[in-house]
Amino acid sequence: MKLSKTSLVLLVIQLALVSSIAAKYLYQRWTCPRVWTRAAMYDPEMPMRGRYLSLQLTVDGCHSTLPSARQAQFPRNIDGTTKPNGYSVTAPQIVQFRANLKVEGNKLVAIRIPEADLRSTGVMVEALPGSSCDALRLVAPVDFYIAEHAASPTPIQPGQELWIEVTVPPKGPPRPLQLALKQDGAWKPLLFQ
Repeated sequence: MKLSKTSLVLLVIQLALVSSIAAKYLYQRWTCPRVWTRAAMYDPEMPMRGRYLSLQLTVDGCHSTLPSARQAQFPRNIDGTTKPNGYSVTAPQIVQFRANLKVEGNKLVAIRIPEADLRSTGVMVEALPGSSCDALRLVAPVDFYIAEHAASPTPIQPGQELWIEVTVPPKGPPRPLQLALKQDGAWKPLLFQ
């Protein structure tokens, strides 16, 4: 089999593209902040099935605001002034908004992007009716791929929580690193080998 110059050039270009993406992700893994956050697992509806867990990440939105103050209830002091920390969602339906993610105080924090700011894209965050501000979720799931012969952590037993460690790049969604189960305050990292 004889390779032409065109095919070799195309091969080199493809290898350079893939290598640059891999280098970018590796660089971000070393330099971007890492954080553990709770994850809710659900069964995705995708035509291609594989060995992966689709996880919806929990974010803290207490330092942010909802699109409308009427969608939140703030706890009040005896004198009627609002307490500085936290609120709960009172909207009758799910509230969604764009937000930037950052790591603050060992938490994954969502800061709402005002509607007037058209330059920032951010990620979509949702607030479920009745949830507290520290239990908001990212709309787009994070897929965590596991080896073909590895034991799946599903289903989660009562009293267990699924946690995931992610890197938070400057733009785009968090990138998964590892999973752990938390039960009675004890952490058990999950090794998929």
